[in-house]
Amino acid sequence: MKKITIYCGSNTGKNPAYKQGAIALIQAMVHRKLDLVYGAGKVGLMGIIANQMLSVGRNVYGIIPQKLVDVEVAHQGLTELTIVETMRDRKWLMAERGDGFIAMPGGIGTLEELFEIMTLNQLGYIQKPLALYNVQGYYDRLINFLDFSAKEGFLKQEQMDLLIISDDPEEILDKMAAYKPKFIPKWEAPKSS
Repeated sequence: MKKITIYCGSNTGKNPAYKQGAIALIQAMVHRKLDLVYGAGKVGLMGIIANQMLSVGRNVYGIIPQKLVDVEVAHQGLTELTIVETMRDRKWLMAERGDGFIAMPGGIGTLEELFEIMTLNQLGYIQKPLALYNVQGYYDRLINFLDFSAKEGFLKQEQMDLLIISDDPEEILDKMAAYKPKFIPKWEAPKSS
């Protein structure tokens, strides 16, 4: 792994632990000489992770739609800023350029990106590690829902088992480095009548 795509909030959230968690994750990435791919924002947790990486000389690759550049949320000091037309283009490039993915605390956009990567992995379009950085139990309710979905037969347990979940950045990066791609067909064999 050389580049990690991080999905996170364009806000910092109410709990100072989210900002502290972002800094801890970046420190762990810097220690391993990893670079950052992210959504190119200068605000919220997005701005924090980019600024932390840049302050120690690591490469930061940002991808942002023109519409967000127009409202002045694009970080202008990145190693590389790629401006695209749509959010769809942004998400695809972020998925393509990262060697693995971490979803930090964030809002609906972060959740959408998380689920898109889960889906792409599930369908075999990509085979890259995906982690939930569960700072202060932020994702506990989502994890419970995913477990419920697996128990109800809408998500295979093997797919759920591929999702790396931790509140420890070092553990996340260790598991991502050890990740072995495993395609698990989504579909059940048809039942004979």
